[in-house]
Amino acid sequence: MAKASLRIAVIGGDGIGPEVIDQAIRVADLASQRDGSRLEWHRLPWSSAHYKETGRMVPEGGWDLLRSHDAVLLGAVGRPDVPDTITVNGLLLPMRRKFDQYVNLRPAYLYDGVQSPLRDKAPGSIDLLVYRENTEGEYAPVGGRVYEGMAGEVAIQTAVYTRRGCERIIRAAFQAARKRRKKLTSITKSNALVHGMVLWDEVFQSVARDFPDIEAGSLLVDAAAMDLVRKPESFDVLVASNLFGDILTDLSAMVTGSVGLAASGNINPERVFPSMFEPVHGSAPDIAGKGIANPLAAILSAGLMAEHLGLERTADAIRQAVASVLKAGKPRTPDLGGNARTAEMTEAVLACL
Repeated sequence: MAKASLRIAVIGGDGIGPEVIDQAIRVADLASQRDGSRLEWHRLPWSSAHYKETGRMVPEGGWDLLRSHDAVLLGAVGRPDVPDTITVNGLLLPMRRKFDQYVNLRPAYLYDGVQSPLRDKAPGSIDLLVYRENTEGEYAPVGGRVYEGMAGEVAIQTAVYTRRGCERIIRAAFQAARKRRKKLTSITKSNALVHGMVLWDEVFQSVARDFPDIEAGSLLVDAAAMDLVRKPESFDVLVASNLFGDILTDLSAMVTGSVGLAASGNINPERVFPSMFEPVHGSAPDIAGKGIANPLAAILSAGLMAEHLGLERTADAIRQAVASVLKAGKPRTPDLGGNARTAEMTEAVLACL
């Protein structure tokens, strides 16, 4: 049972992040009344501007502050005048590791009223869920550079695969598949990456024996990318390493109409640490401040957060309201072919609620 009052840390971040997060909060506040819960929003000014003022993305004691919350709602981090190595590696990736948010959950659904760039795809025909390993793999901060700036400079980036890391994300994906259409596809590249990805395959085969009711198969990542365009309706749940999952979920977002609809959760299933929820689209500095960003990815991310926190009626209400707005065909932000403003989309969702 969800708590009557839930503490949510809010990091609007950069670019369109604060714009869409403000709208998600409006929707979540109204929807949460269905569960009789109160969401306490604690806004934190951590961003590229904060970094330029203080030299730190996260202030001293910041991680302990986040740990005291039930969840984190993040807009985006990243600005052209601050290297991504500072913003992403100063906040986003450390949070995933420090709070052991090893499940990166990214749904992709083709809503009624949204046009897929793929020909003849009916509403609901694309409905997949990606479980991306979120704490190790290709994004592990292992490696270094020597002879910097010299002709013989060397950079080494080491991918890290552990049996524990592979097993827990794969097992979580099998459990999710059992609640859906009972099909799971593992994304691999073991024909070329003969150490880490072979371990991944071995663990997948081992865990599959515990789920005889699930149709389990593997695809090389290049074949998976092809099939996400050729026949995305063939997928149900996918499980992938950090890099492969990152790339394929941008593709799955686009085949369902817009990255402006792509929600995600960075989840610690054991609930030892707070989980974090964010739209996939990033800070989009090219449209920041114009008031035309699509808020639906942030709103749907708030819905994922509500579901994780046990607010099932809140989550259902948010999903149904978004679906109703999209089915109606208006308003539409520019990414969906219209000219509506961010607040107009939110007002439509609120009206449905």
